[in-house]
Amino acid sequence: MNRTTTIIAIASILFAFNEAGAAPKSSGGGGDPGGHVKKAQELASQGQFDPAIAELNQAIAAKGSATNYINRGNVYRAAQKLQEAVADYTKAIELDPKDAVAYFERGQTLVMQKQFDPALGDLDKAIELRPKEAAFFRNRGFADIGKFDYGKALEDFNKAIELDPKDAVSYERRGLANRSLRNYDAAVADYSKSLEINPNDGETWARRGYTYTFLGQYEKAIADYEQAMKVNPNDTETPQRLLYAKSQLAQRNAPPPAPTVAAKPTPTPKSVMSPLTIGAGILILIILIVIIVIMAMRRRPLPVDENSRRIR
Repeated sequence: MNRTTTIIAIASILFAFNEAGAAPKSSGGGGDPGGHVKKAQELASQGQFDPAIAELNQAIAAKGSATNYINRGNVYRAAQKLQEAVADYTKAIELDPKDAVAYFERGQTLVMQKQFDPALGDLDKAIELRPKEAAFFRNRGFADIGKFDYGKALEDFNKAIELDPKDAVSYERRGLANRSLRNYDAAVADYSKSLEINPNDGETWARRGYTYTFLGQYEKAIADYEQAMKVNPNDTETPQRLLYAKSQLAQRNAPPPAPTVAAKPTPTPKSVMSPLTIGAGILILIILIVIIVIMAMRRRPLPVDENSRRIR
């Protein structure tokens, strides 16, 4: 389950029954004949979704109002029964086409199903009907992120924060949009504000740490990752990022290698002959020539005097 889906799933309980401070109240009017809605609320808060739905079935049988369908849709969504949830929100809209909360809740659920275009249509309608609801703009920002429209997401989160400056989730999501746009300093500021409001969100610590790595601020990244792991010991992704940040910091702080001095080539000695050496060589050469001449003369026969051959 990704971050946006997790936020909406948690909101399913917080928004159920349209409690003050969690979500805008539906205009559809509910009532609670037999106290079934109250019982369903208690059961849903304990994670007992099927019994809660059974109570809401009875509430709808007693009074099939738009609000009761919205409430049952919220419990279906918390139980990850998204198609059933969408059907209940659609029924609520049929009963009261001016109920902004019905459009809002259906839009949230469509975001969970990654149906971003119809989700945007519902959230646009909710905002048209009630333009002062921070939650409506925040959730439209979720859909913008789903479509990778980070510029539009920034606009929606800006409006959500303007309407509710204490909404930690809007700051955190705006941080994601800023980081995706490579506005790293702005992203760090958003994550920091979110943590100021809610310091127990491990994912926000991890996201700010991840953003610090893009800025090359590995010491801060390491500190944030370690805090994220304290807050959420079951986090399996952050330890790997922590190792990466530590390796980058160690690499940056490592002493530079000693410069390698290239060995000077040994010059080839030039042949230098002294005058004495040259004279000796010439003498030896002359001696050799003399010896060769003498040997040649010895091998040559002496000339014979023809007159000496006459018999006297």
